[in-house]
Amino acid sequence: MDIISIEAASQLWNYLIGQAYFKILQNLLWAATILLLTRLAVGWVGGLTRKALGRTEPTLRKFLIQVAEIFTLVVGMVAVLNRLGIETTSVVAVVGAAGLAIGLALQNTLSHFAAGVMLISLRPFEVGDFIEGAGAAGVVDTIGIFSTTLVTRDNVVITVPNGQLFSGTLKNTTVLGKRRVDLEIDISDRPIEPTITLLLSLIQPHPLVLEDPKTTCHVASISATGTILYLRPWCAAEAYDHVRSEVQQLVKEALREPELSL
Repeated sequence: MDIISIEAASQLWNYLIGQAYFKILQNLLWAATILLLTRLAVGWVGGLTRKALGRTEPTLRKFLIQVAEIFTLVVGMVAVLNRLGIETTSVVAVVGAAGLAIGLALQNTLSHFAAGVMLISLRPFEVGDFIEGAGAAGVVDTIGIFSTTLVTRDNVVITVPNGQLFSGTLKNTTVLGKRRVDLEIDISDRPIEPTITLLLSLIQPHPLVLEDPKTTCHVASISATGTILYLRPWCAAEAYDHVRSEVQQLVKEALREPELSL
């Protein structure tokens, strides 16, 4: 009787061990299948997001595709852990706590990221525009998620955090394509009308001065010491500095009176 009981118990134990091994093997196979499907889903979601965001700015599109792929991968890994019998609630809690800690540590970085997304979406400037903001000025070279790179007129590269550009006053001097050159000219006691005619005859033929809008010249103020004129030619935005310099030179050479100043 004792021998029979021992044999029965042994058979039962072997059966339970076999069942446990079978269940473990089954779970491993399911986990491997889910992992494979997750890998396929990551590629599928990435391709679908890429098509959906086909006209979105390249930098933002690349980031959103990565976010979609990472989210799909996280969902798949949670499913794998759950299938293996690992309690995913605690894992999610740990990941959430770690994410919160990282978020608090990277507050400034995240604010620059959010500003970068807004700059890319709203497009207050594009690559090639000359902008002034956050205490810097230059031609936009690259617009990144966290910072924007400018190249100054003297060929210096400046990296500006996006948060500073987005939160402050931003001046884009090239977006409209044309700029007006505003000059104040002291003509002292010269006769006003002939002087205006002379200045217009000098400036309007300049090859970089636009015909439309027309160059204007009018009286800004009159005092006991003389007359101040506004001279305002228009030019292409990228030629602003060149036109301003040459116009001042033309005026100075044409009006050689000692009391004339620009």
